Amino acid sequence: MKWTQITDPLHHLGLSALVAALPIAFIFWALIIRKMKGHTVCLLTALAGMLIAIIVYGMPVKLAVLSLADGALFGLFTICWIIMGVLFLYHLTVESGQFAIIRHFMASITTDKRLQALLIAFAFGSFLEGAAGFGAPVAITAAMLTGLGFEPLYAAGICLIANTAPVAFGSIGIPITVASQVSGLPEMAISQMVGKTLPLLSLLLPFYLVFITVGFKKTWEVWPAVLVAGSSFAIVQFVTANYISPMLPDVLSGLTSIICMIVLLKYWRPGPHAPQTASGYTSLQIVRAWSPFMIMTLLVILWGVPAIKDQLNTVGQLKATIAGLHNAILRADGSPLVIKPFTFSWLANAGTAMLFAAILSIPIIGADGAMAAKAFRLTIHQLKFPALTITSVMGFAYVVNNSGMSITMALALATTGTLFPFFSPILGWLGVFLTGSDTSSNALFCKLQYNSAVAIGVDPVVTVAANVSGGVTGKMISPQSIAIAATAVGLVGKESDIFRFTAKHSFIMLAIVCILTTLQAWLIHLFHIKHIFGL
Repeated sequence: MKWTQITDPLHHLGLSALVAALPIAFIFWALIIRKMKGHTVCLLTALAGMLIAIIVYGMPVKLAVLSLADGALFGLFTICWIIMGVLFLYHLTVESGQFAIIRHFMASITTDKRLQALLIAFAFGSFLEGAAGFGAPVAITAAMLTGLGFEPLYAAGICLIANTAPVAFGSIGIPITVASQVSGLPEMAISQMVGKTLPLLSLLLPFYLVFITVGFKKTWEVWPAVLVAGSSFAIVQFVTANYISPMLPDVLSGLTSIICMIVLLKYWRPGPHAPQTASGYTSLQIVRAWSPFMIMTLLVILWGVPAIKDQLNTVGQLKATIAGLHNAILRADGSPLVIKPFTFSWLANAGTAMLFAAILSIPIIGADGAMAAKAFRLTIHQLKFPALTITSVMGFAYVVNNSGMSITMALALATTGTLFPFFSPILGWLGVFLTGSDTSSNALFCKLQYNSAVAIGVDPVVTVAANVSGGVTGKMISPQSIAIAATAVGLVGKESDIFRFTAKHSFIMLAIVCILTTLQAWLIHLFHIKHIFGL
């Protein structure tokens, strides 16, 4: 028996969208006002989503339960697997004493926490996002900053906000690839438009990161570093996205920013506030301490190469069709809703690359079996509640998508007509908030973005790119991302604190993207200056 989605169950699109959005409103209320624990909020949100899907949308109970289970399995065996690899690698470096050497090395570059945040959260995090994505960069950089003495809440918040700049081109450009596949537009056209929007955010982000933590006066004290970090990143991101490939902006921009920052700090110091000191370790000791992260970076990059990834999938992949869910749902237009089989690519998963990096590092860093066992126990203990949070929120996301609730909210925004270019980034923001992934958000909404743009006479490249760019601003408040950050810094149960820290910044950056998208859409439309935008 097949069930057909209903996108306007209350026969009033605005009212239906309002009801569909109630679980999302509950998340904001519960985390910001009630300050509830993250796993409790996500469990209740999943329950609320199921009740609305069943009672309001008429979704059969069996399909709602199976959709919840499908999302939970994805969260457990894909996302949590990555976090497990990251945390095991980190704990192993701590237990072996190597992280203490890393901490001293960073202090030898600069003891200034403002500059350490730019180096690790912004530059190194962007590099990791380009190579791995899917939560790994936030987990790694937040854990590193905490290990360097950062207050855990600020470490988590800074890394989540810093992750804005690279998300659109993360995981070797997968978000752009998916946006192209769904919309039918050329990859390079989307990359070019995104590459004209995000570099502005990337240029401002280092200033913003320092400003929100220490204020304007202390930010101005390090303005050369802020300028170098942001401008080097933004320039390379712009050039790569517009003239080379959507696969490389993050890796090249992050690496360039790191190199430029290190060169600057060799000749410039931020006054008397952060004297430079010798690390006290030899070059060999420093390389040895960093070796787990070097091996991890190399393996993650190799894991991201399509040919290697395909080969790994053929060797190590578990795939199963969920009985009763596959081919059981039709869209409102009668076409089948494609529900992919549950797939656990255990060998191709970035978490496996990190586990291999940790194992290969054991003899290099002088660790032993006892240290590895302790690091693994700490990792599993640390993952208990975050795993519950992630499985709940992913289960909720699958229910929202399969029931048609997400389409209801999207259609309501699409009715804004000539104002749609302003609202189109909100769809991307919504998709990433629900799923924690810009890739998933593009798969959900890019076709709707394309059709809506054509209907109002706007170049669809603008709105499809807006879905990608708007999505990056939702990453910092996605419950999935917050759970990862909370786990990395030891704030499990305090997710509401992190959410309150990042929420307003998400809306500020979303507003900037909305304004830029509106200008792009109507300048192109009214004045026919496509050649200026490279379209």
